[in-house]
Amino acid sequence: MKSRTKVSLGIRISLNLVGTAMINATMITHRDTTHPADVLKSAMERIYSYRMTTTSGGNLSILDDGGSVWITPARVDKGGLKREDIVEIRRDGEIRGLHKPSSEYPFHHGIYKARPDIKAIIHAHPVALVAFSICGRRPDTRLFPKAWETCGVVGFAPYALPGSEALGESIAREFAKGVSCVMLENHGVVVGAPTFREAFMKFETLEFTAKTILKASVLGEVRYTGDAGLSAEKQLAAPLEEFIPGEASAKERALRRELSDFVMRGYRQRLLISTEGSFSARVSDASFVITPRGCDRAQLTPEELVLVENGRAEHGKKASFASRLHEKIYAEHSSVQAIVNATPVNATAFAVSAEQLDTRTIPESYVFLREVEKLPISVLSEDSAAVAQRLSPNFPVYLIENDGAMVLGSSLLDAFDRLEVLESTAEALINSKSLGSVRVMGDEVIRELEVAFHLPLR
Repeated sequence: MKSRTKVSLGIRISLNLVGTAMINATMITHRDTTHPADVLKSAMERIYSYRMTTTSGGNLSILDDGGSVWITPARVDKGGLKREDIVEIRRDGEIRGLHKPSSEYPFHHGIYKARPDIKAIIHAHPVALVAFSICGRRPDTRLFPKAWETCGVVGFAPYALPGSEALGESIAREFAKGVSCVMLENHGVVVGAPTFREAFMKFETLEFTAKTILKASVLGEVRYTGDAGLSAEKQLAAPLEEFIPGEASAKERALRRELSDFVMRGYRQRLLISTEGSFSARVSDASFVITPRGCDRAQLTPEELVLVENGRAEHGKKASFASRLHEKIYAEHSSVQAIVNATPVNATAFAVSAEQLDTRTIPESYVFLREVEKLPISVLSEDSAAVAQRLSPNFPVYLIENDGAMVLGSSLLDAFDRLEVLESTAEALINSKSLGSVRVMGDEVIRELEVAFHLPLR
């Protein structure tokens, strides 16, 4: 690994009297050289593997700089798509490829014509969004600040025959209003964006929002976020001062690998989505590594993680919005070695409802999670030191209203284990609603667990 004291080309460094490095130029932006066919193939694998479409359902496209539309084919197994299956429709209408283009091409063409800023489109049938579409409804993205920021207002296109010009015109009219996500009555959803990466993040975030609403509806009234809550995360947006770290220690390198592995594992297990989730691990008393802003959690590398030391972030990188809070928690609680902010859908359903997540239902849940306190979303904009003082490693799991879960751990494994137990417990509680009353463990049983496992009292 090259020394991190070497400065990338295009960055001018000036040192003040105390040796602080300041970045005085913008990092060079790397060009995306991935072929559209490869992008679509990989994206369809990801969408299909997470059951966000079926073997025959859904279609994806990219409009390239030359005016060609690259689109998935008609009647080809989406679970086994190959790059050579992708069809090119040139600007002059010539079709190149082994197959016919998707029968839904008319609405892709209509969207590109109506919105010159859109260069990538996803249409699929994820089950939660389909549930909304067959009820003539659209998910309210004011459920979470991140959903509102990512997806905005969702449009709605009345039913028309799939593949017809009428459907294409209906969808294009909605996109012409400036929205980026459109529900199709009795059909599914269409998402468009300037890049395919942005389109996928909107698509996945919207499906997560819909899933959470459905799960929370089982618990009772769903609580949406007001204007103050929607702006809470923006109040943390100011970037940290930057510094140039020296050579990474063996401990930091090991933690980077372990942390990136747990983030990707959490994504695979649907404990977080591509746009949400902040994981960090303590390196020393004054430093920790944390996920960056805007990264794709499914493909995070150790090198992308950000070292934060004494309130400053590794140069050229944007640390998670949660960095300041994590820093104060580490400073306040020496036993905390890892912190996870995540959005497992069942636990998050409790965070957007009035229902309390009762851990006195399963011994493992009570031992690992203890009592799960629900914090207001305002903690995201409050003084981080004051919030850190409210928390306790003895009660390591918290829900943040209209945001998700926060877990403290004595190690990354410990925090991740608790996150899994939290989501399993939440799912079991939601599933139990259709069976009858839950049998909560009594005080004697709880006391027996506290004595047997040496659990501290609040």
